[in-house]
Amino acid sequence: MKDKKEKEIRLFVVDDNENLVGMVKEYFEGHSKIKIVDESYNGEDAIKKIEKNKDGFDVLLLDLIMPKKDGITVLEELKEKDINKPVIVGTSFNADETIAKVSKYNPKYFVLKPFDMVDLENKILDCVSITSDKDSKINLYHNSLEISTTKLLHGLGVPSHIKGYQYIREGIGIIYSHPETIGGITKELYPELANKFDTTVSRVERAIRHAIEVSWNRGDWDLMEEIFGHSVDIDKAKPTNSEFIVTIADKLRLDNKILV
Repeated sequence: MKDKKEKEIRLFVVDDNENLVGMVKEYFEGHSKIKIVDESYNGEDAIKKIEKNKDGFDVLLLDLIMPKKDGITVLEELKEKDINKPVIVGTSFNADETIAKVSKYNPKYFVLKPFDMVDLENKILDCVSITSDKDSKINLYHNSLEISTTKLLHGLGVPSHIKGYQYIREGIGIIYSHPETIGGITKELYPELANKFDTTVSRVERAIRHAIEVSWNRGDWDLMEEIFGHSVDIDKAKPTNSEFIVTIADKLRLDNKILV
């Protein structure tokens, strides 16, 4: 008998944006492990469908802003009805109060809109193996960090469709959680990223450098000055790969008031 990880994961998508729902359905069409089994375009319809067939899906992808009943109301009613399903919350907002309000319902993940589909796919796959409250809190912490990182990178003009974006975001998370890695960007971080993304160290380095070059031509100059002005003479040169990743990780650490 197959274990839970090998079973098909049935996804219920709740979002009032028909184009986004269509995009999610198209991406997972024919997927070997994930299948879209239902969709709703407002919270009221979603609750009715869940009550009628609560065993018909494994993971709920839930938007916060919807007509009739919003995502928080859906989460509240599911809690009242003691319906416990892994929930991935989609949001366009990075406001601390919103994240705090939603967090009390223990969603497994937050994803920032517009979705990075590979990131969403990984979170759906991860949901089936998360069981304890401790795991939920740990993942919530890291997802809040992911949202903050994504928002910063978008502000800096790093396009999410290029490979360097993924490497930079992952690298920031590693440096944030393991600041001792700062001294080994080339010997430790690059090999770790290359292994994770099944590529080579040289390609990781080139892709990150290219992403920074793109950022320098299209990003928010005031934000660049705020983040890099104290460490790099941005009027003369853009930061190196190491300076870019480490400086952003430091900013996030200070913003979250975490002492290391």
